[in-house]
Amino acid sequence: MSAETDIAGAYAYCEAVTRKQAANFFYGIRLLPRERRRAMCAVYAFARRVDDIGDGTLPHEEKLRRLDAEAEALRTLETASPGPGSDQVMTALADADRRFSLPAGALGELIEGVRMDVDGISYERFEELVLYCRRVAGAIGRVCLAIFGVCDRESADRHGAVGLADDLGVALQLTNILRDLREDAQNGRVYLPAEDLRRFGLIGEGEGSQAGVAGAAAVLADLTSAGAGSNGREHGQSQRLYELMRFEAERAREWFDRGLALVPLLDRRSAACVLAMAGIYRRLLDRIEAHPERAAHRRMSLPAHEKALVAARSMLGGRT
Repeated sequence: MSAETDIAGAYAYCEAVTRKQAANFFYGIRLLPRERRRAMCAVYAFARRVDDIGDGTLPHEEKLRRLDAEAEALRTLETASPGPGSDQVMTALADADRRFSLPAGALGELIEGVRMDVDGISYERFEELVLYCRRVAGAIGRVCLAIFGVCDRESADRHGAVGLADDLGVALQLTNILRDLREDAQNGRVYLPAEDLRRFGLIGEGEGSQAGVAGAAAVLADLTSAGAGSNGREHGQSQRLYELMRFEAERAREWFDRGLALVPLLDRRSAACVLAMAGIYRRLLDRIEAHPERAAHRRMSLPAHEKALVAARSMLGGRT
């Protein structure tokens, strides 16, 4: 089997993973030209694998061991290309790196972000949460920027395209956090900053330690469970949770507004890809903000026909 056949098969595998699992992103990715689309699928397949390690049921130490192995595989890519029969995701990623010079260290930042998940790190202040978002999503934004076509590289650099891609990644991740609030709380995870939980009366003053956040997870799990809010006290807490969700949604909107300044710097199809992905997430954010009581009790999503409409309008340059 030739190297070209190995690479083609590796990209086909990554594209199948992306089509199956990237419920929102694939609507944008498929708008790109073939080479850029394949590279984006390689990046997504790698990110999916790393995320699955963090979200899986393996013991803590085994998760860390597997993350270390992925980090080592990335370091190997910097010095040598995978040989015949190598892991398909790494084979495709190596070819994407050769074609588009992916930013060194960015995918390693993703691994460090997932390591924060595995270690159960909590966030006292919003700035600490932003660091996490930059690692797990902003870094991917910077990788994507290397794959996208830009209208003028000098202009893109002058307007801070790398920072804008990072900001857009933060916006997407903040939306994910609100969408997955119930699921995360039931798994003992709380991403919302402790200072905000206190501000809205969901935890007491001084609660911000790991033990305090464990208590907050229990509170959120109760408030997002079926039948929550059945008595007066729970009803009051639920209303405070909904106010907090609207507050965080407005924050996410500000990050979208900054990050979407990237779009005019990109070529037409890359801009359409970004508009489609961001448009789907902004519509999701709109629904969470308008109906936090629904978002708190079930995972919200857009129907496939609406995602397709957003992608079509993006390709035409219209509003998403």
